[in-house]
Amino acid sequence: MADIHIDDFYQDSANILLKLYSFFPRKGDIYVDEISGCFELDEFGIPSARHLACFSCMLWLADENYLRYYDQSRQDGLTQAVLSERAFLALSRPIHPPLDPIDHLPASVAHQQGTLGHQLRSALKKQDILAVKGLLQQLFCAV
Repeated sequence: MADIHIDDFYQDSANILLKLYSFFPRKGDIYVDEISGCFELDEFGIPSARHLACFSCMLWLADENYLRYYDQSRQDGLTQAVLSERAFLALSRPIHPPLDPIDHLPASVAHQQGTLGHQLRSALKKQDILAVKGLLQQLFCAV
């Protein structure tokens, strides 16, 4: 049996962290709909399992000290969220070897494109879930 929920977790984690990285160090609101798309409420007004999984991913990242936030916006997102120092340092450090070749680039560009954050963004764009998993495992194992 495929663990599709784990693939979703990795993609959601990557999208959440990269969204916060894109406006770091400012605090901002982050919503499930921005990360995993819109899902209809059921006939009782309860969010879908996919919606709740994405929201739970946000809370897990906070519990594990990858982000901080001020408050929850119901089960729709987090207000005043920001990356923790731990996540910022992990996303901004170079990885070796980078997934995308950077040999031919000027040093400053190569340094930026060799970071975990840039490589993660590139893997998401290519929809390479194996690369996303590998990069996030590096991030989660970073001390």
